[in-house]
Amino acid sequence: MNATSSAEKPRLLVVEDDPALAQALALALSRRGFNVAQATNGRMALDRALSESFSAIVLDLTLPEMDGLEVLRSMRAKGNTTPVIVLTARGTVGDRVQGLRLGADDYLPKPFDLDELEARLQAMLRRGRSGVTGKRDVGALVIDEAAAVCYANGNALELSAREFAMLATLVERPAHAVTRERLWEKVFADGRDAQPDAIEVVAYRLRKKIAGLGVELVALRGVGYLIREKRPE
Repeated sequence: MNATSSAEKPRLLVVEDDPALAQALALALSRRGFNVAQATNGRMALDRALSESFSAIVLDLTLPEMDGLEVLRSMRAKGNTTPVIVLTARGTVGDRVQGLRLGADDYLPKPFDLDELEARLQAMLRRGRSGVTGKRDVGALVIDEAAAVCYANGNALELSAREFAMLATLVERPAHAVTRERLWEKVFADGRDAQPDAIEVVAYRLRKKIAGLGVELVALRGVGYLIREKRPE
């Protein structure tokens, strides 16, 4: 038998209260190789998430009976670690940060492209199979590379994309020098032109934002930078 059996397909829970969108999502994802279950309100979603096994959950935030953020909060509080991608029309940074802080693994605003949703789901499943969380810590900082968010004492730091790229590169090897050339490749990967001292500007801004969080960003003349836990004075 050539077809993949339902038992071998990744099992998704799609939580969406709009019947037309829920049906369209279920049909499209089923055609793309997923075994899809559905929940149409927050309480149903929480019950199914806690009582059944899923490879991943696609979770809307605006739901009847229980808000999507409350579903997520309750899942994580009860130790449920199923990967969750938040899919919602709430596009503000505050909603995104709050969802990630509560334990979402990814975030995709509506309207969305189905190919991107599938790609993000597959990436989450690969991370789950490999056991890689994409999280590193130094001092009071926890860097979640998958979500592109840095937390300090449980709160998300407001970092620019370039500041986050510098920080994520430096924490790959805390207390080890990273050359200016490597940092340049990572920080300015968007290909935009930048002045020769642009790395210093990004480092200066990053240093101010992480001050007092148990780490120090050290400039190494003629080499680059390193990050390390702050030494007692």
